[in-house]
Amino acid sequence: MTPPVPFPSTLEKLVPNPSGEVTYRRAGVFGVVDKAVILDCGRAAVLPDIYIWSFLKPGSEELKNVVYNLGKGQRMQVFARTLGQVTVISNSASLSIERLALAAHGMFLCQAIYDTATEARFFYNYVHLTVRVPVSKPYLVISDSNPVEGSTIWMRCDLEDGTGPIQYEWHHQNDNGSLTVFGRGNSSKVNLSNINRNNTGWFRCRAQNPVNSEQSDRSKLNIIFGPDIPQIDVSPYTMTERGYSALERETVSLLCQAQSNPVSQYVWLYNNSQVFGGPQYTITKILRMHTGDYTCLAQNTYLNTRSKKSISLTVYYPPDGLPSCSVEGAFEHTHLSLLCTWPGGFPTPTLFWSGDLVDQEGVNPKTNTAILQYSQGTASNNSQFRCQGSHIALNQPTGCHVKSYSPAGEPQCSAYVTSNTQTLMLSCSWDGGHPKALVWWEGPGVQGKGGQEASNILILHYGTVRNEKPYICKARHPLVANTKTCTVPLEPPVLRTQRRTVTVFEGTDVQLTCSLMDNNLPANEITWFNNRGVGIHDTSKYLLLRSSAWANLTVRDTHETQDSGQYRCTTSNAVGGTEVNVTLVVKRHPMPPNASLVSVIYNSPQRNQVDLEWQVHNEENFISGWTGFLLEYAWMFEKPGRSGGANDSIIVQHPGKIASIWYSSIIQDADQRTHTLGSLTPTVTYQFRITSINYRTLGHPSEAKTPAEPRQSSLPAIIGAAIGGMLFAAILTALLLVFIIRNRNNNPRLHDLLFGRQHSQSRENINFPEDEVMGSSDGIEDIGGSSSSGPTMALPRAASPLTVVPQSATPNPGLLPSGPPFEDGNEPVNVTITVKAT
Repeated sequence: MTPPVPFPSTLEKLVPNPSGEVTYRRAGVFGVVDKAVILDCGRAAVLPDIYIWSFLKPGSEELKNVVYNLGKGQRMQVFARTLGQVTVISNSASLSIERLALAAHGMFLCQAIYDTATEARFFYNYVHLTVRVPVSKPYLVISDSNPVEGSTIWMRCDLEDGTGPIQYEWHHQNDNGSLTVFGRGNSSKVNLSNINRNNTGWFRCRAQNPVNSEQSDRSKLNIIFGPDIPQIDVSPYTMTERGYSALERETVSLLCQAQSNPVSQYVWLYNNSQVFGGPQYTITKILRMHTGDYTCLAQNTYLNTRSKKSISLTVYYPPDGLPSCSVEGAFEHTHLSLLCTWPGGFPTPTLFWSGDLVDQEGVNPKTNTAILQYSQGTASNNSQFRCQGSHIALNQPTGCHVKSYSPAGEPQCSAYVTSNTQTLMLSCSWDGGHPKALVWWEGPGVQGKGGQEASNILILHYGTVRNEKPYICKARHPLVANTKTCTVPLEPPVLRTQRRTVTVFEGTDVQLTCSLMDNNLPANEITWFNNRGVGIHDTSKYLLLRSSAWANLTVRDTHETQDSGQYRCTTSNAVGGTEVNVTLVVKRHPMPPNASLVSVIYNSPQRNQVDLEWQVHNEENFISGWTGFLLEYAWMFEKPGRSGGANDSIIVQHPGKIASIWYSSIIQDADQRTHTLGSLTPTVTYQFRITSINYRTLGHPSEAKTPAEPRQSSLPAIIGAAIGGMLFAAILTALLLVFIIRNRNNNPRLHDLLFGRQHSQSRENINFPEDEVMGSSDGIEDIGGSSSSGPTMALPRAASPLTVVPQSATPNPGLLPSGPPFEDGNEPVNVTITVKAT
């Protein structure tokens, strides 16, 4: 506890004389959360005339008032509520705090003033209140409630609350109810190393501080172990030199027990063949056929461990049948072992071997086994051996023979994975031969000793195999000089693809291939990842076609930015995984060459159809080709205006006019160079432009052009002009003759020159048609009138294409043309030619 620090107070200024000394007192008080505590202010029996209680929180410099009494009664502050239920004990200045709060931990200062007859005395009472929190009920945390025997675990006693120092105590109660304390200290954690089955039981912890102590609920620790080597009990119990024995037709019970947690599962094997499941195997009325080796196999299914023990049970009976001969490998199959048995019979019949290289001194009379003492490979193949047996119950000897030969071919190795992909099995076999060959495995983590006959299966956990060192199967036979071997290459799968880089144009579908090369180990399903590293499934964007050996990915409607990148296909087997990357490059279609309009001409005077012709620039340099053309047209308005619609395009400015919205028409034939567009309005001025298109790209629009008027023939105009000229010349000639005749007196010589003298008089009396007066209704004035004008002749009206004045092509400003596309024919024009002569 840190010593209290005196606090300055304004009450020091109330000392009546400078020589007065203030009395300081210090005290320490312990309190418990939610309990009650009393803080004394000096001499508790005497009530000060003035007192002030203040509180200073540890680490803070701010002194807060709790309650004061300046002689007019106590005044409790609002701050006091944070400390608990604070009250002042009657007739004293001591504080009583009930339901003590943790916030009350700190320094309390009581400044007390006593007014005596001589002087005022001051007392500063420092009370350091330590608030303790009771320990809560602890709970036990065990790192592993079901540990394996021999492992290390830890236990932790956790508390929600509690003021230190805290002491911990650890209890253990076994299944028999015996309780022991195995640890004490101030640490909330304890380690248990190399635990064993004796640690099985209930555990709890106790936490204690100066306030109280609490203990946790108990937790069960279940030690997993076993199975131990089984113990086999045979009933009835009869031991012989060869093991256990029984009389024929007796009931024999075999009981197997092996310490294990959880309880072992038992399987009984008779001559390596399963015959019963359970700890006790009972044979009712045992027969001679039941003689043999009985093996109890105990298995801990939780740890996947097993142990076994075998016994030999012999059933005694009179000899039955003939002796049985067999040949086996001995001394790790470097020697031949000849075995001759004659089941049944008591006492044991007498047996002996005869044949090539058989030494009777090497025959064991008890087991009737002959070990051929020669090195590997010295015995010839297809050797014959004979066993003769005799029994006192038989009148004559009998026997059997055995033949020894080596297996054919070479050992065969293979590997396969279980259906749940948890185990990799390596199988090795060398079939044939007598005796069977000894087969064993050598490789990483394999003991290279022992072995099995004819075949051997090595079980490996899936995913733990590495291809650093190979697994080699070795096979040995007594009649073969050298040890045979075969190897299972364990390698990760190999993937391949047709193309590592695939380039397509945007908008097409592309297929990426991934196939599995031949491998001796089955591989998992091939998985594809897209260019963002996300696994791919069948969607509207991706299509997967797969089998056990390949998986093809189709990317639909490719996009340059979204689909370009590196795609990855992966797979794995028991050895490891592999992947292959395919880069997909999606290119945009190149911009098609530019097109320009060669001619835009109305094909008739009605102006309701227009013929367009265009050409493509540098088309021989464009390899990909293009799909067609975009023909656009718009009409012009006299004043600025704008209209909108679903087909809004670019508004084109034109000198003096403004174009309406461009409307488009698709020409899907890329070889087309001409087009006729109809249903046009004759009174509207149009503009046309052409753009080449290529799938998703557009060329630059051509320069907009206005249609030209149709070409007209000049022959009608020439003929019309000639006829007009002839008429005009004839009229002038007639007028000249009339003029000469009428003025013959003024120009007699000209008259005589044309008509002759001798007939001049007679010709004057002749009335020419020109002397007649024409009616004004015919449009000719009177010749003999007073007018100075000459005669006038009215010509019939004629229509000429050269004199046609077209209608205005300007539509109503701001409105679209509403009339028919064209007006057929030209409006006729009246032409009047007037000739005047003076």
